[in-house]
Amino acid sequence: MVSVHKSLVLLLSMVVLAIASSVGANMLVHPGGLQHFWSLVTSNLPCILDFDIFLQLFIAVLYRMQVKPHTQPILLSLPICHYDDTESAKASRRQLKEAIHTVLFNMNVPAVCAVNQATLALYAARRTSGIVVNVGFQVTSVVPILHGKVMRKVGVEVIGLGALKLTGFLRELMQQNNINFESLYTVRTLKENLCYVAADYKTELSKDIQASLEVPAEGWFTLSKERFQTGEILFQPRIAGVHAMGLHHAVALCMEHCHTAELTGDDAWFKTIVLSGGTACLPGLAGRLEKELHEFLPPSLSNGIKVIPPPHGADTAWFGAKFISNLSTFPGSWCITKKQFRRKSRVTLIW
Repeated sequence: MVSVHKSLVLLLSMVVLAIASSVGANMLVHPGGLQHFWSLVTSNLPCILDFDIFLQLFIAVLYRMQVKPHTQPILLSLPICHYDDTESAKASRRQLKEAIHTVLFNMNVPAVCAVNQATLALYAARRTSGIVVNVGFQVTSVVPILHGKVMRKVGVEVIGLGALKLTGFLRELMQQNNINFESLYTVRTLKENLCYVAADYKTELSKDIQASLEVPAEGWFTLSKERFQTGEILFQPRIAGVHAMGLHHAVALCMEHCHTAELTGDDAWFKTIVLSGGTACLPGLAGRLEKELHEFLPPSLSNGIKVIPPPHGADTAWFGAKFISNLSTFPGSWCITKKQFRRKSRVTLIW
């Protein structure tokens, strides 16, 4: 995910690194082809330690773009839960410091900045304040942001299900209905192309909504109720056997915390809700969430709510970084230089 405008935006996956840490699988990187794969062998290591691979990947990206590193600032995206107390988040923070040191001193870039993925998604929607709902790979995060800053003390809500769970649930439904498939890739393809979120789940159960899709090398597949049952677990996790609050409950809780905190003179800032993540692109999700919030919250909080679908699909955070890099104030106060990095303790450097 790379683009050159007034500066280089390089969203090289700190998110992918965090996923690798948490799921325990080995990530194999092919720097020349800029591809990454998951191995079938699990690893006991808590984090990725080989930053030579990280450096090679950076260099390969820049080489293919014909960009000279010493002329371009670099922007890194941070995982949404970067500041958590979990082991994967702590590993992510260590990796970030190593990444910043690598690009500043090994690649000789002039400046580096790191921005939370949720903030990038909000900027992509041309907003600086609001709530970002990111349906990630393993978890869904609800993040309040005011004037571009994540309000961690107000409360970031996390639901223990994400894209992986939705794909797995669709796989279970297909197996129950004797729909044969070769790989999880097929299931994911069907999810991305045929699934949607129903405006009213009970009403949808009585409809004939059968649809078919041809998956390359595997043939045609036909889904019926599986199309909306998959996305429904975001609102009714118990359907998939997950003990967690529904998405609308998590967003409502976040809004109530924002209201109680009284950070501004009115509540308008947190009534804009921006969705991000590939799974958040499911048709109907934004409308359903808005409907559920209006039904669940009192009018004083629900009036004026606006739920915005991912402005740029799965690449929303990337476009947010592109927007930031085109600001007249960038790199300026956004970035840290070698001189500034040396002044700070490598242990206490916080972004």
